[in-house]
Amino acid sequence: MAKTELEQVQAMLEGFRFAMLTTRDEQGMLQAHPLTVQEREFDGDLWFIVGGDAPLVQHVGVDPAVGVSFSGDSSWLSISGTAAVVDDPALLESLWNPVVDAWFPEGPRESKATLLKVDSASAQYWDSPGRLATLVSLVTSRVTGEPKGGESGTVQLD
Repeated sequence: MAKTELEQVQAMLEGFRFAMLTTRDEQGMLQAHPLTVQEREFDGDLWFIVGGDAPLVQHVGVDPAVGVSFSGDSSWLSISGTAAVVDDPALLESLWNPVVDAWFPEGPRESKATLLKVDSASAQYWDSPGRLATLVSLVTSRVTGEPKGGESGTVQLD
């Protein structure tokens, strides 16, 4: 059974741990921020734990439109949406994990950590069957002049 495009995005997200969240600062310049994805079950929302005093929090207050990009050896995913800071201590604690302790050693109740929620509007993806298959596809494309293989698509999520 073929995957729907939404299922494709969900499956791809499982393979990514880190993301680059792009915001627009007060002068309108794009700024990228490395973050760790906290929730693995993608329902259209992405959750991140961030410092409440981090520049990206200020940026989202000025312009909530964001881009989130993910990259791997054989796949790429870009999600567009709107971000908001969410003050929910219970959810923060439920998403907390030992990796977050490296940035916030005081723990979820004592630190300046807060949640950033990205409400996804659309996603673009490219996925290939792996490194070797991608290399073979690139060489074949070069020789034959035919486009290289792989799956790609755009998904409306809102």
